[in-house]
Amino acid sequence: MADLSQLLQETMRRRHLTAQSLADRTGIRTPRIRVFAEEGADGPVQPTEQELTELADALALPRREVREASRARTTAPA
Repeated sequence: MADLSQLLQETMRRRHLTAQSLADRTGIRTPRIRVFAEEGADGPVQPTEQELTELADALALPRREVREASRARTTAPA
């Protein structure tokens, strides 16, 4: 399962969206979207349930998939 960072990056790339254009669609501030795309849900800024819903709707992704991606943990190589 992809983590939130990977899911956002792939979907934004596929739909030719920038963090700014996604911010315009959702109302989520651009710096927060950048952090979600770079760090996922494990980064210094945690997405709220409302933000996850807005991202899913704006990217036409199933809400469940986005919520599950936000819970996926990436393991660092040892």
